[in-house]
Amino acid sequence: MSNPERYPFICADTSLGEAGFRPYLPITLVYQQRSVKILGLLDTGATVNVLPYQIGVDLGYDWERQTTALNLTGNLAQYEARVVILRVAIGQFEPVQQVFAWTQATTVPLILGQVNFFMEFNVCFYRSQLYFEVSPKAKTSNK
Repeated sequence: MSNPERYPFICADTSLGEAGFRPYLPITLVYQQRSVKILGLLDTGATVNVLPYQIGVDLGYDWERQTTALNLTGNLAQYEARVVILRVAIGQFEPVQQVFAWTQATTVPLILGQVNFFMEFNVCFYRSQLYFEVSPKAKTSNK
């Protein structure tokens, strides 16, 4: 089992004081020969991982070639979305495959949600202390 890696909450809005801190995780997204380093917002209330439009373009995705559509809800319901699969690297952990809803929204952060970020990683929030820990889920042995 891997030791968890610790990350600080990051102030997203200084006008809110301590309430403006958010759990942003530094990650590297990889698709084919391209990679992008970005902060992903850990959102336990999000059903799916969400990839902002420009990041998908930067990774080399072509909107018209992505044929599997997905309907988002909430404030992203007005935007079209397509399913894309990326490799995600976090700290010293082995990269894992993640499914994203690539949205045409341009002002949304990269969101790490239940499917499938929280299915692959354990996260422990220490909000009052302004940090969180991340570790890969334990691998099961096939005996």
